[in-house]
Amino acid sequence: MTVLIDKTGSKETPRPRHPEKANRPDSEVLRKPSWIRVKAPTSKGYAETRKIVHDKGLVTVCEEAACPNIGECWEKSHATFMILGDTCTRACAFCNVKTGLPGPVDQEEAGKIGFAVKEMGLSHVVITSVDRDDLADGGAQYFVDVINAIREQSPKTTIEILTPDFLRKDGATETVIDARPDVFNHNLETVPRLYLKIRPGARYYHSLRLLEKVKERDPNQFTKSGLMVGLGETKEEVMQVMDDMRSAGIDFLTIGQYLQPTRKHAPIDRFVTPEEFKAYETIAKAKGFLLVSATPLTRSSYHADSDFAKLQAARRSRR
Repeated sequence: MTVLIDKTGSKETPRPRHPEKANRPDSEVLRKPSWIRVKAPTSKGYAETRKIVHDKGLVTVCEEAACPNIGECWEKSHATFMILGDTCTRACAFCNVKTGLPGPVDQEEAGKIGFAVKEMGLSHVVITSVDRDDLADGGAQYFVDVINAIREQSPKTTIEILTPDFLRKDGATETVIDARPDVFNHNLETVPRLYLKIRPGARYYHSLRLLEKVKERDPNQFTKSGLMVGLGETKEEVMQVMDDMRSAGIDFLTIGQYLQPTRKHAPIDRFVTPEEFKAYETIAKAKGFLLVSATPLTRSSYHADSDFAKLQAARRSRR
């Protein structure tokens, strides 16, 4: 497992956002094709969502991960809240979230998120987190606390969680499953061959088993997982991951283009064309997923509210 412990830095000499990548050589950043480019966010709705998030001192993966869809989503008051702070104990080669030794958990965070969900009038909310290998349960109980707070403040809101892998945290996954979120998401991110380079702190089959465990313990929960493409994977490897996911009972697959946050991050191997994404979608649907979202700008929580309604409809149609 790659776990970072970095106690250096001060206001006068702040440490880099990704200290583990600081000494890596710069890689070439490929020019984005036309189907990837998005406009800078300027709408009134975006500004209102940003104000609520910042006024309450909340963290969103939309900002921390530099999501290209932030303008579109925040205009519609759709934000993905990131709990347990803004600093991750892992050092994934693709991720823009800050890495290092996290600070103490905000004990009022669950309540703040509950109130924010109510104030924003969300019908569906996505909750994710940084990896917290420093916590005994990996932060599992905090997921439960946030789920309970949202249900107390906004009982009609459906809840989707995007969890870390809880590697070597016995009982943590079960704790979160038993809180009964409506959708349990955990991203496999890439194909097994690339794990050591792209996701060195994780284990492919552990992540797959986590999602399988959700279905075993509570078959009514929807399960979801995502892949990035453009990292050097082959079509055949992606198809094998689809088969692995279906064997684990995963309902919803998302596939999106990897976008390199900085020159120090894993380089883009290539930009996958919209036609190739459409082919992946067709193949995945034929393999039996309830729902598939495969486009260059697809991200885990992109259109999560409308996709949840589609998931429900797809399940009803198969009964």
